[in-house]
Amino acid sequence: MDGLLYSSFYALIPIAALVIDTIYGDPRSDWHPVVLIGKLISFYENKLYPEPKTSNGNMFLRGMVTVLLVLLTVGLITGLLVWLSVKGGILFYAAMGAVILYFTITPRALCRDGMEIYHLLKAGDIVAARKRLSWIVGRDTENLDESDIARGTVETIAENTTDGIISPLFWFLLFGPVGAMVYRAGNTMDSMLGYKNDRYLYFGRFAARLDDVLNYIPARITFLLFVASAAILKLDWKNAKKIGLRDAPKHPSPNGGYAEATVAGAMHVRLGGYNYYEGKPEFREYMGDPDTPLKADHIKQAIYMMYGATILFVVLESVLIFFLW
Repeated sequence: MDGLLYSSFYALIPIAALVIDTIYGDPRSDWHPVVLIGKLISFYENKLYPEPKTSNGNMFLRGMVTVLLVLLTVGLITGLLVWLSVKGGILFYAAMGAVILYFTITPRALCRDGMEIYHLLKAGDIVAARKRLSWIVGRDTENLDESDIARGTVETIAENTTDGIISPLFWFLLFGPVGAMVYRAGNTMDSMLGYKNDRYLYFGRFAARLDDVLNYIPARITFLLFVASAAILKLDWKNAKKIGLRDAPKHPSPNGGYAEATVAGAMHVRLGGYNYYEGKPEFREYMGDPDTPLKADHIKQAIYMMYGATILFVVLESVLIFFLW
């Protein structure tokens, strides 16, 4: 009986985390765990980054040690919180697990960002829409038209469905709240250290490769979820599947294409193309076919697909936990 009760409460954690996120969203606070992880990364980077720089091999080694120290620190702190919650009983443990998992997923934040840009485009305020897009992408946005703004928003929503939702849920399924938070630490290090520039080319390489590994399986699960979500939403799920399989390998990331290409196929639009970074053009392979011009309405469709994939995986995960845990 205790085992059944434990499985029941544990299976409710993903659902509870999604409900909390739906109600409260992602709080913008200096005490948010991801913000604290960012400060932890900066702390270790400041301690281990050599000035002046040393050999490439030494830079890579120092970057790897930085990554391992961050993962160890985050894992120990999260593990301690989980251990203390276990002492408080099943209800307290389930509540703690739900809160930890909630801090690692971002569906409402993606919805908020996308809808703010959608409404600005619908209102014809292209200048404000460009500025709002610049908050969530690294590319130059000053000269983008509606189609380019919609493309940047859709690409961000699609790719972050893997990084910000499916991956933490997947690692929770395997390793509980600690797995979800350690994944979030790994993903945050990639966003802070995984750049191919002079400072991070070798120091951040281990962080970038680790992020590729952590998202490898979740990205392919996202592909399946997006196909299923397209079918439920009465979008073209067959084309989503075809384009996802055809164009995903074109993406510069080994994982990002499985989300972007599938969404492009479902909506019969083309993502990718030229982006500008500090005035310098960079071409990203096209994903999908330009059957339909990209418009603001495609942002809303991408959000629906994101939520469809999220709900499908949360329900599936909860069922698996209940029957197999």
